[in-house]
Amino acid sequence: MTVPAQDLPPRVRIHEVGARDGLQNEKAVVPTEVKAEFIHRLAASGLSTIEATSFVHPKWVPQLADAEDLFPRLADIGEAALPVLVPNERGLDRALALGARRIAVFGSATETFAARNLNRTVDESLAMFEPVVARAKADKVHVRGYLSMCFGDPWEGPVPVHQVVRVAKALMDLGCDELSLGDTIGVATPGHVQDLLSELNEEGVRTDTIGVHFHDTYGQALSNTLAALQHGVTTVDASAGGLGGCPYAKSATGNLATEDLVWMLDGLGIETGVDLDALTATSVWLAEQLGRPSPSRTVRALSVR
Repeated sequence: MTVPAQDLPPRVRIHEVGARDGLQNEKAVVPTEVKAEFIHRLAASGLSTIEATSFVHPKWVPQLADAEDLFPRLADIGEAALPVLVPNERGLDRALALGARRIAVFGSATETFAARNLNRTVDESLAMFEPVVARAKADKVHVRGYLSMCFGDPWEGPVPVHQVVRVAKALMDLGCDELSLGDTIGVATPGHVQDLLSELNEEGVRTDTIGVHFHDTYGQALSNTLAALQHGVTTVDASAGGLGGCPYAKSATGNLATEDLVWMLDGLGIETGVDLDALTATSVWLAEQLGRPSPSRTVRALSVR
């Protein structure tokens, strides 16, 4: 039953991360052909932005070592955008050589995670991203800036809002087109979300350039998403079937499930362009490939009715 609420955006763009952020934490290597089929099915369900893979060194994320093999298999995907993660200029070279037109860099709001994930300080990471973003923009490539540990860090604890704002603004000042705020270990609550968004606005980061990326560790991902929507955010990251985590932060559990997000947005009368039944069928299919049930509550509910 659709019951709209006041002061919410009429449409939300879902930035689907299941094929990259979702699968990167899988211990068993998923065959390239399964990944390609997964992405094609996601596109067929109506998702307009599907993060395809990451051009990191295979040593760091073995699951995504097949990026050069996978990306060409997506040439017939249609209108869906296929952003890819690049850690440095070498990753950018590899992505551009295959025709990628949307990239993302991945920073941290905390020093400990920057050291563990990028083997650099926060400022050294920003310096590494500077030529990547500059070259991408010169080539008219769209750039997303991911910022992890925006609400809490497993080693440093709660992350001060001003600390997050400093790094977020630095990423945008490099020339990023959009910013994704990551609740990497899932500790955010709605008031914290709105406070961070307000502080970013005060520092000149526009709401229409911000996306949110919530993990569901404490069951808060949907409530945090609603808080962001109430602030005016219209880009929400989610992972089909609730797949994901973070290989560098063991307390990071699955992402917000795309099906759970679509169920809520459909109920609010907010357009997404996504066919929920087709998306659910895709997640059921992938769960069969992975050999375990989907953690998404909506997938479980719809697949047994």
